[in-house]
Amino acid sequence: MSAQISESEVGVQLAKLDSLRSAIGQAVVGQSDVVEQLLIGLLAGGHCMLEGVPGLGKTLLVRTLGQALALDFRRIQFTPDLMPSDIIGTEILEEDHGTGRRVFKFQQGPVFTNLLLADELNRTPPKTQAALLEAMQEQTVSYAGVTHQLPQPFFVLATQNPLEQAGTYPLPEAQLDRFLLHIAVGYPSEAEEQAILEQTTGSQRGVVPEVMHADDVLALRELARQVHLGADVMSWINALVRGSRPGERALEPVNRWVRWGAGPRAGQALVLCAKARALLHGRLAATRDDVRALAAPVLRHRLLLSFAAEAEQRSADEVVQALLDGVPFPS
Repeated sequence: MSAQISESEVGVQLAKLDSLRSAIGQAVVGQSDVVEQLLIGLLAGGHCMLEGVPGLGKTLLVRTLGQALALDFRRIQFTPDLMPSDIIGTEILEEDHGTGRRVFKFQQGPVFTNLLLADELNRTPPKTQAALLEAMQEQTVSYAGVTHQLPQPFFVLATQNPLEQAGTYPLPEAQLDRFLLHIAVGYPSEAEEQAILEQTTGSQRGVVPEVMHADDVLALRELARQVHLGADVMSWINALVRGSRPGERALEPVNRWVRWGAGPRAGQALVLCAKARALLHGRLAATRDDVRALAAPVLRHRLLLSFAAEAEQRSADEVVQALLDGVPFPS
């Protein structure tokens, strides 16, 4: 545990996290695992991709988070005809009425915000998808030789429909790797679906209060990085990531089902997410259980499966489970 962490500071920040959970619950029914992973992404300082069939409340969840955080919030509906300039901005010609001089001025696009909802990101072609690459990685936008800084914190939450649906474009691997977590959104339970019907068809709707500001988010991210993670857990994370790459020393399922494994960014993501999960649960030290809980969301979009995996209908989650079961924890 870092000496910089005081118990009083931890208590204040955990109370804010509880308030944030409660605020989200005013509008979102169930989906506790999805909400937790979304908050982990917020604490770890990374971007999140939510994938699920239409109608599961992905957009509602992100919009609710934007309402609970007193941050600048923008939404982009990705469509096949969307252009990169519709995201990052463009130059416009302005005339000075006093001098008559005309100059080009950069007009910022919707990416200049704190919380960006990229709705149905895979509905737009790869050229437009790539407009987010620099923003997600460097927190900047370069246009006409000038680099513009994005406001802090900057957090992209993208939704995606499964690729087997008509009218979608697969995201490039470089784009996928920029997402800290790939969150799978499934159908609600019977009780949750009943509650959804009751809460969304009446005359009264839950009011989502603002419970956090930009400084709170930045303080929580710094606090999450100070959470202790032991050398044995760190070594296991490194072994899991390296074990996802086919080779002579790889597990049989990896050699059979994986063409390309995860890179070093996956290890960084798993460390930060394990720390964030520990903090979210009120602990100042991350454990192997935190790693197990987040291995699939961190790794599933970073594994390129082989033709054999497709033929055998194997998923990336099955590869991750094989790694968790087959890679020994350091003794």
